[in-house]
Amino acid sequence: MAVVTGGTSGIGLALVRGLADAGADVVPISRRQEQVDAAADEVQERGRRTVRVTADVNDRASLDAALARTVEELGHVDILVNCAGITKRTPTLDLTDEEWGRILETNLTGTLRACQVFGRHMLERGQGRIINIASLASFVGLLEVAAYTASKAGVAGLTRALAVEWGARGVNVNAIAPGVFRTDLNSALLDGTERGKEFLLRTPVRRFGRVEELAGACVFLASEASSFVNGEILTVDGGFLASGVNQ
Repeated sequence: MAVVTGGTSGIGLALVRGLADAGADVVPISRRQEQVDAAADEVQERGRRTVRVTADVNDRASLDAALARTVEELGHVDILVNCAGITKRTPTLDLTDEEWGRILETNLTGTLRACQVFGRHMLERGQGRIINIASLASFVGLLEVAAYTASKAGVAGLTRALAVEWGARGVNVNAIAPGVFRTDLNSALLDGTERGKEFLLRTPVRRFGRVEELAGACVFLASEASSFVNGEILTVDGGFLASGVNQ
């Protein structure tokens, strides 16, 4: 049984679909009920069980309530996937405390908060899988997204720290670092800017990813096939991080 935060759009929804297709019951959670209902419909269309519950990773009480409701209706949670995240491009000298705090609060502290709430349940049961969503920015600097870069470097560090702390207690903690994937939110950037051209040039397979191509990595890390994988950041990037000179 899997819970996916940020599971109603983009990468999160693709992972919800992939887990359901692999046979998991899946609870996609986000802040908006209509989006939760739409994602839950997709889970049920695949013949799997779900719970229709909203939660916000910045609100611990809402995560506690989502866990309680899920356990009440489905019995337990085996898998947590942390997909909730935000970004904004801002020159660092213009970055306000408010913007910095908002991005770090959602991407890093929100991930920690969900790990604490659902991880406690898993540790009590002596088993579980946590899959965080890292980024290329966990490894390399990206222009004018200092807050996002810091938050995702933090997610990578948090993943390793929890793997060390919780691995012996039956909970494996890993992360996926997506490369450049086309979504509804970034298509204009990828197709119409010099930044998009540079992303494409740096990707050796010469195309952007399709979000469904992340599902295999998620299913692997959620399954018994990865029983000895712990503290790993699995990059799915078409070779971006391996890239040096491309022409």
